[in-house]
Amino acid sequence: MTDSASVRNSSPERVEEPAPVVAPPPAPPGPSRVRAGLRRRHNWVQLVKFCAVGGSGYAINLVVFTVAFGVAGLHHLVAATAAFAVAVTNNFWWNRHWTFAAREGHAGFQAARFLAVSVVAFVLAAAILEALVSAAGMPEIAAQAISIAAATPLNFVGNKMWSFGTVSRGF
Repeated sequence: MTDSASVRNSSPERVEEPAPVVAPPPAPPGPSRVRAGLRRRHNWVQLVKFCAVGGSGYAINLVVFTVAFGVAGLHHLVAATAAFAVAVTNNFWWNRHWTFAAREGHAGFQAARFLAVSVVAFVLAAAILEALVSAAGMPEIAAQAISIAAATPLNFVGNKMWSFGTVSRGF
């Protein structure tokens, strides 16, 4: 004997499950994100600090380059490498402690990232230096000064977004 209530309960009921909630993807690092970053006063303060630190590194770089090239007689690319090594040490310390106030992070990890960004910027600057000296016939010290300035935007963005982990705190 079949109970009609048990038949009704045993038949499969259609239960609609709610659609899964999917978070929208993060905004791509495009023009809207850049515009948002440009509107934040904090980013401009960091840029001014970065340029002040960069100014000290720039002076150190040019002094070491001038001594290595002019006094020691090293090739301009070798002199640029020596100058880079001295200036990047200065810049890391000041950017970590003052510009980005990133003392809570592991210094070794930050230093490795800072060095990686700095090497990329250095390679760009060295290519510009070589082009200015070899192709344009510009004097080496003036070409070094221009090449460092040309690589500064890449250096700032790379260090702000990656080396000191500010991407997690927002651009």
